[in-house]
Amino acid sequence: MFSRAHKALVALFFFHAPFGQCRVNTIIRDVAIIGGGASGTFSAVRLRDEGKSVVLIEKENILGGHVNTYQDPVTGTTVDYGVEIFHDMQIVKDYFNRLNVSWAIEVLGPRSSAPDYLDGNTGQTVKYKAPNPVAGLIAYAEQLSKYLNIGLGFFLPDPVPDDFLLPFGQFLAKYPDIGNATYTIFSYGQGLGNFLDQPTLYVFKNFGLDIIQGISSGFLVTTSSDNYEIYDHATKLLGSDVLLSSRVVSTQYRGDHGVELDIETPTGTQVVIAKKLLIAIPQKLNNMNRFALDTREANVFREFGNSGYYTSLVRNTGLPANFTSYSVSPDTPYNIPRLPGVYDVVPTAIHGVFDVKYGSPHSVPDGFVRKQILSYIKKLQANGFAENVSGDPEFVAFKSHTPFELTVSRDKIANGFYKDFYSLQGHRNTWYTGAALHTQDSSLIWNFTESYVLPELLK
Repeated sequence: MFSRAHKALVALFFFHAPFGQCRVNTIIRDVAIIGGGASGTFSAVRLRDEGKSVVLIEKENILGGHVNTYQDPVTGTTVDYGVEIFHDMQIVKDYFNRLNVSWAIEVLGPRSSAPDYLDGNTGQTVKYKAPNPVAGLIAYAEQLSKYLNIGLGFFLPDPVPDDFLLPFGQFLAKYPDIGNATYTIFSYGQGLGNFLDQPTLYVFKNFGLDIIQGISSGFLVTTSSDNYEIYDHATKLLGSDVLLSSRVVSTQYRGDHGVELDIETPTGTQVVIAKKLLIAIPQKLNNMNRFALDTREANVFREFGNSGYYTSLVRNTGLPANFTSYSVSPDTPYNIPRLPGVYDVVPTAIHGVFDVKYGSPHSVPDGFVRKQILSYIKKLQANGFAENVSGDPEFVAFKSHTPFELTVSRDKIANGFYKDFYSLQGHRNTWYTGAALHTQDSSLIWNFTESYVLPELLK
């Protein structure tokens, strides 16, 4: 049965608004949420807890976004090959407790005491000795500590500091004491594309003080080693308020009176009518056009470029059980590998299955990435790293996290792009959350959403 508020909203749409006509298969909610990744699922749970009715629309057949978990069908062992760790923050603990997800704090050690450093394209050994990063991390933290607000979002000083706009390679030249930490920053900041060419702002956002703290004192992990448990529990909690394998195909109305969306679902087209809209998918123009953008909105979203990031599990490699390789380049500053290419190959808890990460400065087709990863494994075999080769390597799992890092040019940053982006919050009864408004980090996105998005939605 509809509440009084819902009845009033139905009346407003169906009898007073020129766009509205009563149609079958209509869902009426306080908030429609687009995207069931980290920020969208968190928002749905929190809004429900605050007494708001929601519908969560997700194009995949499960929630979770960049959380990817594989379960071995024989042993039942699980491997997280997407998001692996979370920050030791109260908001994360509260969220996990709300979902009955057991957690612990774990100090992460090296995956291998003697990894191989290889060229990420040829698979050949590179003469490289990893420097001690401690002094460099301290120097880097000193720079970060000047700008604590950027740990909360894109809350930039005005004018924007010149250091934020420098390509990170030039920033390192300006502050050479950071140098020995460069590869460590790169390794934790996978997905940034051309790392040394990115404006330093994006490196600061991707590898902030919370990461440095976590390296020292530990990160929060699920005790089950199954991060999908978070989204499994959220799916059960939200129940019929989740529309999986569904997507917005058109927007009939978005304005002062709310929103009306046409949704393509596995059972046919449904209409969603809501007072407010929360968009938690990557806000690139090609994703956003279905929401009937006005000029102001389109002028913001068309500025975003993006990197590509891909994660996979591969078996039948012939590699030793403890084989670990990190990609470096023999002739680039700080030995940062050239992309597109493989970031690393590391063993998992499932015998014979290796986690392989791949990155690109821009989107590339999934099929191309798959071929490149398997070709790289064959190069490792040809270069003598495999002990026992029986058959061809094959994927156990593969996921594209592309578009990954959404970025704009240095000129746009300097000229107030993020003020323009943030000023869209509430415009036409639409709000935004997700990595583009902060960084690729579930914990920090949850904190941003809780602190700066939901208070406005709840008004």
